[in-house]
Amino acid sequence: MSLRMRLDSEAMGSGLTSQRVRDRLVERLRASGIVDERVLRAIGTVPRHLFVDEALATRAYEDTALPIGHGQTISQPWVVAKMTEALLESAPSKVLEIGTGSGYQAAVLGALGLEVHTVERIGELLRAARKRFRQLGLNIRSKHDDGHAGWAENAPFDAIMVTAGAAAIVDALVDQLAPGGMLIAPVGSAASQELLRLHKDADGQVVRQTLAPVVFVPLLPGTID
Repeated sequence: MSLRMRLDSEAMGSGLTSQRVRDRLVERLRASGIVDERVLRAIGTVPRHLFVDEALATRAYEDTALPIGHGQTISQPWVVAKMTEALLESAPSKVLEIGTGSGYQAAVLGALGLEVHTVERIGELLRAARKRFRQLGLNIRSKHDDGHAGWAENAPFDAIMVTAGAAAIVDALVDQLAPGGMLIAPVGSAASQELLRLHKDADGQVVRQTLAPVVFVPLLPGTID
């Protein structure tokens, strides 16, 4: 699987945003248990510094979540890698992401050559993410909407990734999974969340697996311009 992305000089970075720094992040992720080389290659290529405020760019390749405004964060690279690795086990081609945020997770999926659809409830964040997608030459479909509704008109999806925490799996999203599809989502309270993987078999039955403890911002209803 070859990466599909366009990098200009700004995207390549320099100093603390350079390729050498991205390579060091990849080695840390490999040492922490990420084994899918496709995922590691994408993390090592997608310029995370473009997805954070300029004042935080020098921290972009730390393995930590960073604020992106509106009470939201860009996820820790290990979490992005873990969720992407888990999702790729189902060999998807058409993916729905709930919670675009900065756009970084969608960019990693898009760079892997997947057909990505992403939904974000905060208009300002979505507009900024779309600019980044265009800069990187990524053809990612995006929508300003309440993530609880998914994207029914474009369903079914081979895989769905939710990047915000809810008390329970949203039924509407399970309904939008294709037979054999997989859903990755953080579930639990603000104090205790687990990353779950759900597999929907050909008969519509769902099997759940717990992957790791995580911390995500809440999956909130409605939209904000």
